[in-house]
Amino acid sequence: MPPTDRVLVFDTTLRDGEQSPGVRLSLREKLEIGHQLVSLGVDIIESGFPISSPGDFESVNTLAKELHGVTICGLTRAREKDIEVAAEALQPAERRRIHTGLGVSDNHLEYKLRMTREQALELGIKAVKFARQFTDDVEYFMEDSGRADRQYVYRVVEQIIAAGATTINVPDTTGFTYPNEYFHLIKGIIDNVPNSDKAVFSCHCHNDLGMATANTLAGVMAGARQVEVTVNGIGERAGNTALEEVVMALHIRSDKFDATTRIDTTQLLPTSRLVSRLTGMVVQRNKAVVGANAYAHSSGIHQDGVLKERTTYEIIDPHLVGAEKSEIILTARSGRHGLKHRLAELGFNFTDERFEEIYDRFLEVADTKKEVGEDDLRQLVG
Repeated sequence: MPPTDRVLVFDTTLRDGEQSPGVRLSLREKLEIGHQLVSLGVDIIESGFPISSPGDFESVNTLAKELHGVTICGLTRAREKDIEVAAEALQPAERRRIHTGLGVSDNHLEYKLRMTREQALELGIKAVKFARQFTDDVEYFMEDSGRADRQYVYRVVEQIIAAGATTINVPDTTGFTYPNEYFHLIKGIIDNVPNSDKAVFSCHCHNDLGMATANTLAGVMAGARQVEVTVNGIGERAGNTALEEVVMALHIRSDKFDATTRIDTTQLLPTSRLVSRLTGMVVQRNKAVVGANAYAHSSGIHQDGVLKERTTYEIIDPHLVGAEKSEIILTARSGRHGLKHRLAELGFNFTDERFEEIYDRFLEVADTKKEVGEDDLRQLVG
């Protein structure tokens, strides 16, 4: 069990993230990302689904051999053969975790699993007991918890913990819930399950309605102490919870979240860029924390404020996430303060009268371009 003020970061970029349509990582690329995740400071790396293919088995096995100082996790269905194969793949790991489970919503039970609640629960208990033969670190996922009957969820959690699960994953598989609902789902489990103190509860949220980060943070506030995330929020459909967003929210809003991670935040931007390059998943410019525009200012009012005191418009110091500095981007909406600042960066300093002439010419140029760059400025000053 982690300390009560510590949130474990479970990274599933190499498993759930790789399920993004169009993404295929080679073993070398997975290993490169894996080493970077260790440098970043994640606690658990979900390295793949070993039984799904020989390539996935090899990836999990190689990561288990090569990565140190981190728990390596393999995903399975609630089947003995899946668990045996995962245990074999994970065997070289310093610390290994088997992640197994079943759906708990009536939707999944009826249409996907085609079994009753009792049948699913019995199968889940057997899977956990079987997995415990290979490791004492077993995580159980209750797929589609966000749409499941609450009383059934409580019963599943209690019996799965009794069977030996040490982490309970409470997924909002379809991104259906909103933060208040997810808060009460996690809190309800902790408050109503008699043996809830024997396990860590984990948030695994998807972004179909754009609330994955908000739901995950609500889960932390309710008492969850593990977050399941991907770098840049990549994943199936609209993606998973973004690692960098959750980590920085916990860091910046420590007044609200009495919990921390062991993530080295200065590695967030390098990690984001590596994953973007290797997966081909371009990070949108206005993406929180790691987007190209996250520390860029083009409005004259904002530029004036930031140049006087950064915290007027920036709650995150760019250096904290590994960015070089804030950027002043010159556009038709920029003001005198921003232009004077950029000219000074280029080594130019003018009298007030001369500056006003340059500023008038700058506005003419800016009205014809998206951005006024360094070459444009040099031409403006002759």
